[in-house]
Amino acid sequence: QVQLVESGGGLVQAEGSLRLSCAASGHTFSSYVMGWFRQAPGKEREFVAYINRSGSSTYYADSVKGRFTISRDNAKNTVYLQLNSLKPEDTAVYYCAAAQRYNLVLIATDYSYWGQGTQVTVSS
Repeated sequence: QVQLVESGGGLVQAEGSLRLSCAASGHTFSSYVMGWFRQAPGKEREFVAYINRSGSSTYYADSVKGRFTISRDNAKNTVYLQLNSLKPEDTAVYYCAAAQRYNLVLIATDYSYWGQGTQVTVSS
């Protein structure tokens, strides 16, 4: 089992940047693929980014491709999401999630463990 705690959210102006972190406790962090999701008020939770166990492979939603970067440091049991060129429509609660899988995981229900979320608000 793994516990996840996100941090780094906040209020930022459009075109600004933030770096979200997700610290994992428990053992064998490197055995989990990791994902970031977000949920805006009144909307369903949506996939943002994925990274495989080693960090060698990533995948992004079209809406964030070229602006967001996911990375991980297995020695620190942490996954990151760098958010650049932020837009007001990026405003949401951002969640990290873990799945003990080998393949690309894009669906929220395929992730077993979730953090509590961190709020990102982008003003225009």
